[in-house]
Amino acid sequence: MSILNFCFRNKQLEKRLESSRDRIFRIAYSWCHDTMLADDLVQDTLTKAIVSLNKLKNPEVLEAWVISILNNVWRDYLRRKKEFTDIDELLFASDETPANIHERERTVTQVRNAVSQLPMGQRQVIALVDLEGMSYNQVSEVLEIPVGTVMSRLNRARQAMQHELSFNNKVVRLHHL
Repeated sequence: MSILNFCFRNKQLEKRLESSRDRIFRIAYSWCHDTMLADDLVQDTLTKAIVSLNKLKNPEVLEAWVISILNNVWRDYLRRKKEFTDIDELLFASDETPANIHERERTVTQVRNAVSQLPMGQRQVIALVDLEGMSYNQVSEVLEIPVGTVMSRLNRARQAMQHELSFNNKVVRLHHL
């Protein structure tokens, strides 16, 4: 690869990195729930990605590569973080009531049970698309199945879960009467 091709390739990858900044920020924010920290994590991630851009062998996996860098930056932050809180500054009042906590845990348990009852293929697809936000094409590549199969498995999984959850909800409502 000539120097000009190498420089041009890196400029294209840098532009792709910049365009993925918003998605990286959303992921970082969903992990830390702090706008300023998420911005710092993204900055560190993009800096490391640009410095290591020549190590990226396959430009097709740029986004996954950057997300893995973000994951490492996040882990480094958690390792360095030593949070100490003065117990006198803690507020013990909370809007969380035992009933709210119980209801949320019950809902989570119902969803987990509904997912666990799906066939493995549907379970994989629903986890990757709905929980991880991957595109149909990405899931197709990861699971090595056609995109049409991804779509049909996802549709069947969603219908099965909707049926299971609506059935459980009726049973619970009748039980409370």
